[in-house]
Amino acid sequence: MTGEMERQADVVIVGGGPVGTGLAIELGQRGIRTLVVERYPTPQRVPKGQNLTQRTMEHFHFWGAEKELRAARTVPKEYGIGGLTAYGTLLGDYHYDWLQRELVRPYYFTDNERLPQYATEDVLRARAAEIDAIETLYGYSGEAIEQDADGVTVTAVPREGGEPVKIRARYLVGCDGSKSDVRDMAGITQTRSDHDRLMVLLVFRSTGLHELLKRFPGKSFYNVLHPDLKGYWQFFGRVDLGNTWFFHAPVPADTTRDNFDFTAYLHRAVGAEFDVAFEHIGFWDLRVAIADSYRKGRVFIAGDAAHSHPPYGGYGINTGFEDARNLGWKLAATLQGWAGEGLLDTYDAERRPVFASTAKDFIEKAIESDRAFLETHDPETDRAAFEREWTARGSGARDEVNAFEPNYRGSPIVVGAGGATNAIGGHSFTARAGHHLAPRRLSTGENVYERLGTGFTLLALGGNDGLERFRIAADEAGVPLTIVEDDATGETADYGARFVLVRPDQFVAFAGDELEPDLVGRATAR
Repeated sequence: MTGEMERQADVVIVGGGPVGTGLAIELGQRGIRTLVVERYPTPQRVPKGQNLTQRTMEHFHFWGAEKELRAARTVPKEYGIGGLTAYGTLLGDYHYDWLQRELVRPYYFTDNERLPQYATEDVLRARAAEIDAIETLYGYSGEAIEQDADGVTVTAVPREGGEPVKIRARYLVGCDGSKSDVRDMAGITQTRSDHDRLMVLLVFRSTGLHELLKRFPGKSFYNVLHPDLKGYWQFFGRVDLGNTWFFHAPVPADTTRDNFDFTAYLHRAVGAEFDVAFEHIGFWDLRVAIADSYRKGRVFIAGDAAHSHPPYGGYGINTGFEDARNLGWKLAATLQGWAGEGLLDTYDAERRPVFASTAKDFIEKAIESDRAFLETHDPETDRAAFEREWTARGSGARDEVNAFEPNYRGSPIVVGAGGATNAIGGHSFTARAGHHLAPRRLSTGENVYERLGTGFTLLALGGNDGLERFRIAADEAGVPLTIVEDDATGETADYGARFVLVRPDQFVAFAGDELEPDLVGRATAR
C-alpha cells in the first residue's frame, strides 16, 4: 500500500490494556524491543478489574511500579478494601466477610490493592513510557496479521484516519480482550460455557448509599444473594470513597437502557432508597470461555483474549497479569537464545489448565453452591437450619481464599513435582516444585525477594555441594543465574530444602537437597 510506514520489533502486542502493557514492561525491562498497538488513546473510564491480589502486586514490584500504583488508589488505605456477602438485601439481617485475601498475606511479598482498572492502566502506561525498548501506537487497531517461518507481520490502522503501519516482528501476542481479533485471525477456537444470562453494569454516583453502608466499615465491595436469582450475584463495588459505585446483576434478556427501572432495582438490592445519578449503563453476557490453545505458530494470546469469565472473585485481571509474567520471560529467553525449543509451548501447558481450574473449581462452583444453598435454605421456613448453614458458608469463604493457589505441578519444566497443573492448592512456606515461592528472611535480615535476580535464582541454603558445577552449566547454556548463599537456621529453614531453584516468575523449578547436573536444561526445556 502506497505510503505505508514500516516498523520493526522483536514482539508486537495488539491490545494495550493492563495485560498487554504489563507484558510490554516485562519484555522491555529484559531489553526486548516491543511495540504495543492499542485502539484507545486513553484508558476507558469504566471501573472493572479492581481487586488486585498480593501476587499481582508482586508483579508491580518487579515492574518498578508498585509505589506508583498504590499512590493511585481511589479508596483511602485506612478505610480498608474488604468484601461482604449478604442475604436477601444488602442491609438485611445476614452477612459475612467475603474474599478475605489478607488471610494469605504471609505467603506473598506484597500487600493486595484495590483501584479501578483505568487507574491501573494509567500507571502501567506511565511505566512503559520510561522504558526505551517499548514503542506504543495509541489509537491504532490491528487489522490484519500474516505469519511465516521467520516472523509475523501486523497491519495497524489508525482509527481516526491516516496511513496504516506495517509492523514486522518475531512474535505477536494478542491481548485485545474477549472479542479478540487476533485470536480469530490466527484461527484459534474457543470453548464456551454459556449461562444464558444477560447482566447489567451500572456506574452511578450516590452519597446516600455511602451513608447507608457506614454500618459496614472497611468494606469496599458487597455481594447480595437473592433467592429469585438462582445463585447469580448482585454485586456492588466502590469506585471511590463516598460518591461513585458500580453494580453488576442479572436482568431480563430483553432489557435495554430505556425499558427497565434500574434505580428501583438498586433500591431493592440494598433494601432502602437512596439518591442515584447514572454515569454508565452497559450490558454483558454471563459466560465462561477458554481458547482451545494459547498459541498458533508465532502468535500467542493472553488475558481475556485467551480466557474470560464473569467478574466473580476478582480472578480475571489477576489471571491475565500472571499470563504476562509467564509468557514474558519465556519469550525473552527464546529471543535471547537461552531457551530450549519447547519452552514457549509450556506457556499453554501451564497457563491454560490453571484457568480451566479457576473457572470450574472456583467461579462456576461458587454459582452452583450459591444456587443449591438458596434452593434448600430459607430463614422464613427454618431459621435455625438457615443460620447454621449461613455460618458454615462464612467459614467456607475463608477456605476458598486458602485453596486458590495456582500451581504448575504438571509442567514439563518443573523438576520433581508430579501431579496436575491447576488452581487448587494450599499455601505453605515449604518450597515446592511448581508452586509460588513464599517470602522468607535471610540471615542478613533481607527478604529473599530482595535478592531474586531477573533470570533464574538458586538459593543455596546450608551447603555448596555441586554449586560450582551448576554455575558452569548455567554459564555454558547462557542462562542468567543469580546465586544466593545462606545458612538454613532462620526463616529459610521453612523451605525444607538445601537448594531451591526459582524461575524468573518466582515459581519454584526445583527444591531438594542435591543439585542435579541437568537442572538448568530441564528448567528451560533444553
